[in-house]
Formats: sequence, C-alpha cells, structure tokens
Amino acid sequence: MKKFITLIFLLFSIYTQAENLNLFNELSKADIKIEYQKIIIQDIEANIKIIILNKEKASFYKNQKINFYVNGKLHKSKIIDNKIIIKHKFHSKEKIDIVISNYSFSKQISPIPLWLSILPPLIAIFIALLFKEVVTALFLGILVGTTTIYLYQDASFVVAFFKGMFSIADTYVIEAMSDKGHLSIIVFSMLIGATVNIITRNGGMNGIVNILLKYVKNARSGQLITWFLGLAIFFDDYANTLVVGNTMRPITDRMKISREKLSYIVDATAAPVAALALVTTWIGIELSYIQDGISSIGINDSAYGVFISSLNTRFYPIYTIIFMFILIVTKKDFGPMLKAERKARKIDLSQIAHEKQKNKIVKYNSKWFNAAIPVLIIILGTLVGLLYTGWDSNIWSDGSIGFSSKLSTFIGHSNSYLALLWASLSGVIVAIALSMGQKILNLRECIESLITGFKTMFNAILILILAWSLAQITKDLHTADFLTQSLVYAKISPYFLPTMTFILSAIIAFSTGSSWGTMAILYPLILPASWLICKNFGFDYNESIAIFYNVVSSILAGSVLGDHCSPISDTTILSSLASSCNHIEHVRTQLPYALTVGAVSIVFGTLPSAYGISSLILFPLGITVLYLVIKFVGKKVE
Repeated sequence: MKKFITLIFLLFSIYTQAENLNLFNELSKADIKIEYQKIIIQDIEANIKIIILNKEKASFYKNQKINFYVNGKLHKSKIIDNKIIIKHKFHSKEKIDIVISNYSFSKQISPIPLWLSILPPLIAIFIALLFKEVVTALFLGILVGTTTIYLYQDASFVVAFFKGMFSIADTYVIEAMSDKGHLSIIVFSMLIGATVNIITRNGGMNGIVNILLKYVKNARSGQLITWFLGLAIFFDDYANTLVVGNTMRPITDRMKISREKLSYIVDATAAPVAALALVTTWIGIELSYIQDGISSIGINDSAYGVFISSLNTRFYPIYTIIFMFILIVTKKDFGPMLKAERKARKIDLSQIAHEKQKNKIVKYNSKWFNAAIPVLIIILGTLVGLLYTGWDSNIWSDGSIGFSSKLSTFIGHSNSYLALLWASLSGVIVAIALSMGQKILNLRECIESLITGFKTMFNAILILILAWSLAQITKDLHTADFLTQSLVYAKISPYFLPTMTFILSAIIAFSTGSSWGTMAILYPLILPASWLICKNFGFDYNESIAIFYNVVSSILAGSVLGDHCSPISDTTILSSLASSCNHIEHVRTQLPYALTVGAVSIVFGTLPSAYGISSLILFPLGITVLYLVIKFVGKKVE
C-alpha cells in the first residue's frame, strides 16, 4: 500500500513539473515586452531586451537557458532579472523577427549609417569658424545630430526636425546639466567669477597689478610672468586656466598684450603642464585608463610604471611649452596672432576695461593682500582638498613607497571636483570677509559683486552646456568608433602606430571637444591593438614595449592637440572666458601655433622615436626647428 501511495505522489510530481515546463507555451502578448535601443547605428552592436512581465514564469526559469528565435535562427539564453538581452548588429535596413514560445515580435529597423556620426561635430566646428559665433554653431551641430536620430526612426523630415529640436532641451541639455562633474565645473566657474569680481571691486586686484607692474616693464616681461605662473599652477588645468587668466588679465591689458595672446599662454600652460606633472588631477584617471588597456596584454609593468616610462616621448606638450617661451623671448608672432598683437599695441585695453567699470562702486584702497589671500586660498585649498579626498593611510604608512610617489598617488585618486568647489567657495568667503572687515564694501555691495560675478560667467557656461550636449550626441552616434575604425582597420607598420595614434587622438578630441573622453576611448582600444600588431610583426619584447610606451604618450599628446584646436573644448572655452577673449578669435589665433607644434611633434617626435631614435636627440632637433620657424616665419610685433 505504501509503495502504491509513493508511486502516486511520484507520478503527480512528474506531472506538475511537466506542467511547469510548459508554462512558456502559455505565454501571451501580455506576458512579454520587447524593448530595443532608441538609437541604432549601422555595424555597431545593439541591445534588444525581451522582458518577461509575468514574474512567476520568469522566476521559474531564472538562470536557466530557454530557446527563442531571432530571424529564424535558434538562440539559447538565460533569464536574468526578468529579461533576456539579445545583441545584434544591423548592417542595413532590415526586419527583425523574434519568436519566443507562442509570442512573436516583428519590427523594421533602419540603422543610422556610421559615417553620419561625424556630421554634428564637423558642422558645429565649420559654422563656428566660418561665422565666428559658437553658440549658434553648437546648437546647429546638436540639431543635425538629433534630427538624424529621429529621421532614421521612420519619421518624416519635418517631424524629425521638430522632435530633434525639442529633444535638445528635454534630453541633451538636461543630461549635460545632470552630470555631477559638469555641475561642479559650472559652480566652480561661477564662484571663481564671483571672487574675481569682489577682489576687483575691493581694490585688491589693483594692488596686485601695481606690485607686478614693478617687475613688468614691457609686453615681453608681462608674458613671461604669465607663462611662469601657468607653469607654477601645475596640479589642475581648470584651476590653472581660471586663476592665471583672471589674475594676469589686468597686467597684460596695461602692457597692451592682446587678449588672444593671453588666452594662448593660458591654454598652452594648462593641459600641457597637467599632462606632464607627476602630481596632477589628470594622473588618477589616466592611470585607470592605462590599467584598462594593459590588463589584457600581460606585460609586467604597472600602470604607474607605464606612465613614467612614457613621459620622455610626450613631445607635443613639451614642445608647446617651449614654443610659447621662444615666442615670448624673441618678441615675434605670425599668422592671425601677429595681427591681433599689433592691433592690441595700438589700443589701450585697460582704458576699455576702465570704461566698463566706471559705473560701478569701486573703492580702490589698492591693498594687494585683498586679492592675493583669496587667490592663494583657492590655489592652496585646491591642493589640500586633493590630498584630503585622495588620502589613504595604508599608502602613507608604507615605507617602501617614496614621498613623491605617495603624493602623486593621493592626488591621482582624489576627487578634483570636490577640491575645486571647496577651494573656490573658501575664496569667495575670504574675499567677502576681507572686504567687509576693512569696511571697503558693505554686505549689500558684496552680494551685488557676487551676483555680478556670476553673471559674467553666463556666456561661457551656456557654451559649456551646449558643448557637453554635443559631446553626448557624438557618443550616442558613435563618432569615435567611426574615426577609430577608419584608421585601426588600415594595415600599417608598427613604426607608424605612434604617429597614427597621435593623429587619431587629435581628430577625436577635436571632433568631440574632450581630451579625457578621447583617452577613455583610445587607451583600452589602442593599447592592446598596438601590442598585438607588434607581436604579429615579429617584434621582441624590448621593441614592442618601446612602441607601446610611445603609443601611450601619443594618445595623451594627441588629445591635448585636438583639445587646443577645437572650438567646442571645455578647456579652450574656459581659456577664452578667463582671458575675456572672443572665443572664436582665441581658436583662430591659436590654431596655426598648435598645428605648427603638432607637425614638429610628428616629424621630430613620434615618427623617428618609433624607429628607436633617442628623445635626447629629438628634443634638441625639434626645439631648433621651432626656433627657426619663429625666426624666419615670425615677425616682430613692435
């Protein structure tokens, strides 16, 4: 009897399991939802999600493989978190059919051709340079991108145009302003603007100017001091740009140095210096990118070791700093910069600045420390904030690590945005306290100066927001993939890898306006590829590692070059802002210099160094060529 009852229960159990296994045969349209990417790019892998709305059925098959068909082809996959993710490449316009159990889904997909991804940044850059108006250029570049996206979602041109226009505001601008890092830059810039306005109004900036004028006897000495100050603030490119530009502008105006030249000095000593110094806000993110790139290669070097070994081939940043110095010392310029400098010598820019200030309440006590203390608070506060946010007691107590390495590690792992925010806020508070404590300004006047300082930054902030929005468009359309594929798939000799990488980095940074974004894209992609190409060509370890170090340098150096040339780059925009220079004029006058140094960096840098020629030979040659270019092409400003 017991055996009979046991048999009955066993048969019932088998029957129940069989019924459960047939659950998917009972799935209806209400049980399944298909989601696919809004933006699908040709030949770029897209995700299609099969979402099981019936949680009971989904949980039964949790982590079990189930069968489904995509365009008639059998697939097996697991349900994870109530969904199955299908990865599919669309090579052209095609109809995708998905069948799972008794449910079927069919959709006509029109992928966006990958080559169209280059249009938004190209149009933005072309219009900006042609009409010298960057806000309209950025807006139109974004509009081309958004219209393209909706046009390939089977919308008519008119519908796609209006949907694209509205999505600029409700999607891309909102996304740009939702990023914590972007908001930090906006607030930091506003606080810097407020600080500068307060210390100008309380007479502190005038006091600084009077002191520096004792040492600044002419345009050359004014430019040299600006250049040295740019080298001194090496730990962050944003802090460098805003502090140096705002501090030196009154002095360079007095010396009749053009705002374009000031912008170039500021820009040429911001990213290049940050790219070379061992203790900067760049190093942490760069080390993480390098680590991503070398993790699959299996070389013995650490990310920091690779970074150090690559410093001697960072030709563009080094040549840029030296090129700037030669220009200043020889008192020569060429191209659009020469015209700007000669024009500035004939115009009293300080008188223009005075006219703008004459309606303001200004009580010039000319006490230099009213400006010096807030500026030093910002500089030192940033450095302290970087150390504080990156502090690691385990590293500090490790006796095997040198002091400079510890310092570099702390700053490399710091939160630069927090440090900049804390420092700039402290600078504003100290500036207000000094103004009120000495009864130079009352509370109402301080707040008025604060708000006026905020307002001065509005134009630059608007440009930054639009530039970030355009960067998001280029990311959605896979612009970097198009540029990368165009060059990576070309079969080239390992000896040309550094030069190719340098050019590719410059093009991507120019098109996207982001040197950091370029590094994030290329380090994980190019580093393994370059190692593999060297091995395929039969190079030994020493030959391969030499090329590898050069490629690491070329990614960063090319990013800085593209950043310098791009009118949609945030650091280029900030350089214009800090120098109160027309943004397009800054780009137009800087472009010939950046391209000149870029060309010398290839001919007397990345290309010969790949063949094993020592940097000790190349740097003197490159510097000599830069000097000769200035000597024979440049002309005396005065």
